[in-house]
Amino acid sequence: MTGTTPSSGPSSGRKPAAFRLDDTKVRMTDDDTRTPSAGEALITQMSAEDEEPRLPRAASTPKTRFRFGKWLLVGLSGLVSLAIGLAVDSLIRDLFTRTDWLGWLGLALAGLAALGVLGLAAREIAGLLRLSRIDHLRDRLQLAADTDDSKAASSGLKDLLALYLDRPETAHGRKQLAGHMREVIDGADLVKLAERDLLAPLDLEARRIVMNSAKRVSLVTAVSPRALIDLLAVLFENLRTIRRLSTLYGGRPGMLGFLRLAKHVVGHLAVTGGMAAGDSLASQVLGHGLAARLSTRLGEGVINGLLTARIGIAAIAVCRPAPFVATRGPTISDFMGELISSTEKPEKSTSGSPEA
Repeated sequence: MTGTTPSSGPSSGRKPAAFRLDDTKVRMTDDDTRTPSAGEALITQMSAEDEEPRLPRAASTPKTRFRFGKWLLVGLSGLVSLAIGLAVDSLIRDLFTRTDWLGWLGLALAGLAALGVLGLAAREIAGLLRLSRIDHLRDRLQLAADTDDSKAASSGLKDLLALYLDRPETAHGRKQLAGHMREVIDGADLVKLAERDLLAPLDLEARRIVMNSAKRVSLVTAVSPRALIDLLAVLFENLRTIRRLSTLYGGRPGMLGFLRLAKHVVGHLAVTGGMAAGDSLASQVLGHGLAARLSTRLGEGVINGLLTARIGIAAIAVCRPAPFVATRGPTISDFMGELISSTEKPEKSTSGSPEA
């Protein structure tokens, strides 16, 4: 909003005057061409039309066009499928030409392969549905804990119990949680009790998996003579950790489900700033005086191990079917002490050995 006085015009010789907005002499107007009278101040409020012109949202939105990449993918997939089908058909015909029993054997093997393809497709679909179920369940329990909705919490916890119904190691926790659901009426408290009684043993196992993975990455990085070996070892260990954590929490993904899960882990790292954790981890490691106690290779091993732990933490957050409500969840600090101590032991034993 702008204010004008009769003495503030360019052709006026009067000095500028000051007014308070709650002064009775201050007037509101929509006409910016009106001239204020003596002793009066005009406040002109700019309308939306007076603001700088803006382009419509459609100007920055990509237009929907024919996606030739998808056409190419569909066409190539169809051609490959037809080629395989024609090759199998030709092979079976040739086998029947040679002798009948070879033809029937080839036909039976083709049927067996078709059943295998159907089984793989069914398993992939089931894995994707299971991951979607876990994601939806986590969001429901988070909303129930935030709103303290006992009805929503009970419904979500029933699905959580059904998720671990075939897991004997969760029998005790499921029994305790079922008892709490009959006695506790607060939604947030029910989610906290589920985290304590049912998910706490799984969380401890998940921390152990991440810790062991970080130790292996740290050790391989410290003793590996080639950077390529480091890269392959770290990649294999991280993928293995993600799959194990998903299986631990009930995901059991197939190939497509695992790719989707890995994408979610990378997305979680990007949202939480995990990709930029390398600088902070390096500063923590070096800031604690470890540069003077560890060799260069062992220092790199510690940092790579902590980065692996960071990926494991993100995987826990993505694979876990319930949010962390009663506790904060695992952090880098939980793994740093044990990882550094395990790295320093071989260094001390090597430096303390007598020279030949």
